[in-house]
Amino acid sequence: MADDGHVFFQTIEQIAADVIAKAGKPNIKMQFDFYHVQIEAGDLMTRFARHLEVIGHVQIAAVPSRAEPDEGEVNYPAIFGMLDRAGYGGHVGCEYKPRGRTEEGLGWGRGFGLGAGL
Repeated sequence: MADDGHVFFQTIEQIAADVIAKAGKPNIKMQFDFYHVQIEAGDLMTRFARHLEVIGHVQIAAVPSRAEPDEGEVNYPAIFGMLDRAGYGGHVGCEYKPRGRTEEGLGWGRGFGLGAGL
């Protein structure tokens, strides 16, 4: 709470960005978990763009099932397009619970050039 009695709302990514800025180290980055941000707050693309400079890793999973990112309320093709347009160069981690065998579960990524050897 501020001295004047006002409460300033901060999101977890705002807090993380502030900690990263205070540390002043270029090798400290934020992980942006699209699954958790959607569950907690939504507005994924705006939140991501706001903190792009300090994001070094992203994670994906379907919402709300936490399965492969080919179902649910997040439009991952649009998210991947936004990542490309924004020039995001970090890793994209898949943190989901496969509905079946891993090899079959990676089928969602073929349209994005993943799993060509499977």
